[in-house]
Amino acid sequence: MKFYTTALLPARRALFVGALAIAGISLLQGCFPIMVAGVGATALAAADRRTTGTYVEDESLEWKVSNLIRQHFGSLNRVVVTSYNRNVLLVGQVQDENVRAEAQRLASTVSNVRAVVNELTIGPAISLSSRSNDTVITGNVKTRFLNNKVFSTNHVKVVTEAGVVFLLGIVTRTEGDQAAEIARTSKGVKKVVRVFEYIGEDEAQAIDTRNNENSDSPPEAP
Repeated sequence: MKFYTTALLPARRALFVGALAIAGISLLQGCFPIMVAGVGATALAAADRRTTGTYVEDESLEWKVSNLIRQHFGSLNRVVVTSYNRNVLLVGQVQDENVRAEAQRLASTVSNVRAVVNELTIGPAISLSSRSNDTVITGNVKTRFLNNKVFSTNHVKVVTEAGVVFLLGIVTRTEGDQAAEIARTSKGVKKVVRVFEYIGEDEAQAIDTRNNENSDSPPEAP
């Protein structure tokens, strides 16, 4: 196993369940939209180093890019799209090099996409059992992140495809190295690909402090 660094500049949360629970109460009080927005924004701001707006936009970009590629190529090609801080990662299997290149071009045409990391491979789609194994690997890596307690697990998103682990996030060099080493030594991992956006220690501390302060502040009353 080895590290593989992608050339690039510079996880989904159970917090949504909590927002739904509060939303249910708020609905009875007649202030459902305001409460959901307030609680959701606070939760997302505390979850990782992206702004709330960027987090929401990443969700939208994943849908837009996936839909665009699907419209062009149908179901003959398997393309999985992940967006983090508006950097789009493409993994999966496609028919040939032309499809691989065109998928990247299509992704790059979507408004607000900063960069595209194309890790598509040529060949038949992986089996359902392989996908299930990837899910297990992702869960194992996340659990090891949590147990090691050397950095906040909210700062690194894990995507696994055919045993290859892709790490996304806004991290310091130290955090990136720690995350990559933990992933590399996790069971079943064939390779680790870093798709990080690196920031300095001071900037990371400033962002984390701001997010912690925001999470401690109660939402405005409806």
